[in-house]
Amino acid sequence: MNSEQLLAYSIKYEGDYASIQRAIHQNEPYHPVKDKGFYFTLCDDIYPDSLKVLKNPPFVLYYRGNLNLLEQACVSVIGSRNALPYASKWTEIVVKELSKNYVIVSGLAKGIDGLAHEVALEYGSTIAILGCGIDVIYPICNKDLYHKIMKNGLILSEYPAKTEVRKHQFVMRNRIIAGLGQSLFVMQSNLKSGSMITVNVALDCGKDVTCLPFNCDQVEGEGNNFLIQQGANILTNPLELTKL
Repeated sequence: MNSEQLLAYSIKYEGDYASIQRAIHQNEPYHPVKDKGFYFTLCDDIYPDSLKVLKNPPFVLYYRGNLNLLEQACVSVIGSRNALPYASKWTEIVVKELSKNYVIVSGLAKGIDGLAHEVALEYGSTIAILGCGIDVIYPICNKDLYHKIMKNGLILSEYPAKTEVRKHQFVMRNRIIAGLGQSLFVMQSNLKSGSMITVNVALDCGKDVTCLPFNCDQVEGEGNNFLIQQGANILTNPLELTKL
């Protein structure tokens, strides 16, 4: 297995993990890619150690922006696309504090993700993980934010350019968000949200999970309360976050 081989498989199968894995096991013939673009693979020295501990680390990651951010300490912040004012308020406070010492990782979705990126850009740096082609902006409402991050942060995707949006790719994206951060902050989630997938990956990797608590009658935050009940850290004093 080498970088040329992984890149060829990644482009042929549009970043699909299972297809690439099968091609590797079968030692499928491949043709070297001429127009390589900006990428690195599991075989390269720059590949983050934090992703190597995943059960299924991405074989290739395409990027736009400042790759040096991967050498800094990172914390992941996630939450609902339909963010409540309460969750938005505390996301701003938490990310502002975390940005003093950490690069903020999130998924460039609407709601909490987008807000986390915006605040991180104001007070520090951020990494956005896409669930589609590295050049595909989704959701389109985050077009300006995408370009801000590309200029002042880092965008990563295991999907090559022009790979269209597919639902299962966002599930796969979540493992990268969980893997890159040394800990995970959940600002708002329900029991059936994609945030739960990210949490499970983080726990499998032995990472700390911290949740913003919600009132018991707020169904929008029932996922957070469930995680706290199961032993996740409860967010109490954001001013202590610089001591992680």
